[in-house]
Amino acid sequence: MTIPTLVANYQNKAWNTSAQVFERKLEEALKTMNTQQVLAGYSNTSDFVSALGNYFKITKVCKSDDILSCFEDTITWKIIDVSSGSSSEQIDIASITSASDLGQDDWNTEAIGVQFANGTTGVIAYNPNCKEQPFTNTFSGTNCISLIYDTNGLKNPNTHPNDIRSINTLLKNCSFKISGTCFTAPITGDEPLSYEECSQHPEWGISCIGHYDDYFGGAVKKCGGLDKLPTEEQLAELASYLYNTNISVGQNIGHLTLDTDKVAQLGFSQDTNGQFSFFSNNVGNGYSVKRYYSMDGTFYGYGYRNVANQQTICVGD
Repeated sequence: MTIPTLVANYQNKAWNTSAQVFERKLEEALKTMNTQQVLAGYSNTSDFVSALGNYFKITKVCKSDDILSCFEDTITWKIIDVSSGSSSEQIDIASITSASDLGQDDWNTEAIGVQFANGTTGVIAYNPNCKEQPFTNTFSGTNCISLIYDTNGLKNPNTHPNDIRSINTLLKNCSFKISGTCFTAPITGDEPLSYEECSQHPEWGISCIGHYDDYFGGAVKKCGGLDKLPTEEQLAELASYLYNTNISVGQNIGHLTLDTDKVAQLGFSQDTNGQFSFFSNNVGNGYSVKRYYSMDGTFYGYGYRNVANQQTICVGD
């Protein structure tokens, strides 16, 4: 390997490690707030960030009209095509002033800049509809926020998905591509779709569930319809990319090695066992066919629609 390649590999691993550590500590802080019942109930992002600072040290906060005092003025958003390569474009951070600019149109809160004690900088928005679940171990606090952050502060290259990462954001409707089809950065669904709202939107293309919380339906709502979820073929192609081998639709295969650097760069979150999964658009009355990705293999199976905090990727622009 050449010296530039070795340096690039080292930098990627450093960024990935920094991102994993930051997200783990942030999640721990949010879970502690949830347990102590101080996570919900804020009407704006500023009040939430003030409370967050008691659990995750923040050194500087910048209002929505002064975000550039906390964060870069411009970042490069690199779009990886898992099949053929990548492209990129510039994003003006000064244009991000509200949750809607991070893709959260229904939050109606401001986006503000933050600098954390570990050197990470970010732009964050809070969800006033955040719900506390103090008695469950499956709670994900990152459902309550949308965040883009820089693992090494104001240092270069200020490029996604290198030092720039995101959590629960639709900043770009084309975060990565599979065979030329754009997908958003992964979002986590914590709002179930009610039977009544489902019944009012037959165009979403799913059967309506009335006897339990339909979190899969909530993901369909967030994406804008069943046809905005990935196909089983696309999820298999994503698996081929992440395991560096050819994997076909319906194939379950073990004794593989998950490329965690690629996982981190695409913004996917792994659970404590290193596993994650995505809904497909193949759905039945009480389930959705999902593809699961673990540290040592991938398989597809039925995922129940009443399971909360599932990751979702949506077809973008």
